[in-house]
Amino acid sequence: MLSPMKKNVLRALVLVACLGVLPAHAAEVKLKVSCRYLNFPISHQAERKTLNLRVKGRKADVPYCRSVVRLTEGEPDYWVFQDVSDLKGKTVILSFDGSDEALQRVYQADTFPGEAALYHEAYRPQYHFTTRRGWMNDPNGLVYDATRDEYHMFYQHNPFEREWENMHWGHAVSHDLLHWDELPDALHPDGLGTIFSGSAWMDGAKMIVFYTSDSPEAQRQCMAVSTDGGRSFTKHAGNPVIDSHLRWQSHDTRDPKIFRYGGDEGHWVLVLNERDGHTIYTSTNLTDWTPQSHLTGFWECPELFQLGDEWVMWGASGTYMVGQFDGYTFTPSGPKQMNLNGSAYAAQCFNQMPGGRVVKMAWGRISFPDMPFNGCMLLPQEQTLRPTPQGLRLYSYPAAECERLFKRVLDVRNVTADEANTLLLPWNGNDCLRIKATLHLTYATDVSLRYRGQRLFDYDMNGNRLQGEFYANPITPGSMDVELDLYIDKTIVEGYVDGGAFSYSFQRDVRSRNGDGYQFHGNQLQISRLEVFEPQSIWQ
Repeated sequence: MLSPMKKNVLRALVLVACLGVLPAHAAEVKLKVSCRYLNFPISHQAERKTLNLRVKGRKADVPYCRSVVRLTEGEPDYWVFQDVSDLKGKTVILSFDGSDEALQRVYQADTFPGEAALYHEAYRPQYHFTTRRGWMNDPNGLVYDATRDEYHMFYQHNPFEREWENMHWGHAVSHDLLHWDELPDALHPDGLGTIFSGSAWMDGAKMIVFYTSDSPEAQRQCMAVSTDGGRSFTKHAGNPVIDSHLRWQSHDTRDPKIFRYGGDEGHWVLVLNERDGHTIYTSTNLTDWTPQSHLTGFWECPELFQLGDEWVMWGASGTYMVGQFDGYTFTPSGPKQMNLNGSAYAAQCFNQMPGGRVVKMAWGRISFPDMPFNGCMLLPQEQTLRPTPQGLRLYSYPAAECERLFKRVLDVRNVTADEANTLLLPWNGNDCLRIKATLHLTYATDVSLRYRGQRLFDYDMNGNRLQGEFYANPITPGSMDVELDLYIDKTIVEGYVDGGAFSYSFQRDVRSRNGDGYQFHGNQLQISRLEVFEPQSIWQ
């Protein structure tokens, strides 16, 4: 994550771009679009400079794309692209306040450099979504479109490099929550700022999205509408529809989550993070919003959803509260608890999920060494509330759809750790795998599963520390059995314990020189059941 000072510097750079202010000496290229992609050479040794892409004949203050970009004259670290299919036949003008030689290297083609190796790169995950090029973070606008039988996943995207900047809304669609087709970016920065996080709702065949426009001056809430399945959007002429930064005396007013309360005849609800917590707004027309209540103690990316008779509110870090919601006020019925651990952040649930299911996706804060992309989405997870002696507890477990990806290739019962390690030898070089195990601890000490010497699962029962965090089975706190479901996908490690009572994820050390394969460790550890699954690639 970036420091506030660095973010402010970056916001100032983007404001220059958003206002269209370029030096008099800016380099310029004019071309008629005849191909699908514009390709840009990127080097992290080059400074960020403002790139302005305008379409001839359109108003200069209505840009197609304005960003700060590390164009290079020399050898690029990698190439990125913009899909300009919708501009074919039009003349575009590229202005750049950096090197003219660097700008001259931008070219159009129906392919982009590296496309032949796409999804086969050394560290590309094979069953977690990653963007083709650039940085990605928070999931946005998760929604199911019944008119197309299509799931939409928008996300925070910098298409111009693998580090945070230039926030657009990336876009991918799926019919099964597993195989995603990446589409061109859906929302671009404009005169109000870059496009921060938000949400979506289907009103028949019309998609309504709310998002935050971020500038150095303020964060304001805006609306856009699509009538073609999110392939193009018209931003509301009266944007912003909520501007509360002066009332809160804070720049931090962002990440609107919208839904309809009370069915088609009910009112609109928008949950917004404002300074020190979540504010609930209501509206009958989507443009006039009234703040109704505020709950402190949450930061960023609010979520509010119903499970049975209960409601759950959470923030980006994964802390949550269970309670009641009457359409205007959320009233907690218990203490704040934790649902996300490790790399997971900014989880959002799909709106209008079929069958009333609650399924979330979270950003995995995971890097991929030397790759032209950064960040991933963790597996889609079903949310349930389960009774425990301490009250209701939120469980998260991979959605049932995920089972389709995995073929079981080993299933044994009642083995020792040494016997299990011998059975695992055939997969010692496999960094895309799923391992399920029911572990029986005969001593209240630590147990682990390691690969290349790194602990993929690490539980100290004496101190109740799981992956460094406190954990005890919420239903049977003194249990000597632990159920583990572990997913290894190149750089990503994602684990679920005791049916989803605890979940975690982190970045695997892919550069380790340790040659050890998968190994269980633990004092007289018994493994009641051991299963190994091999995955199918979602890119095939």
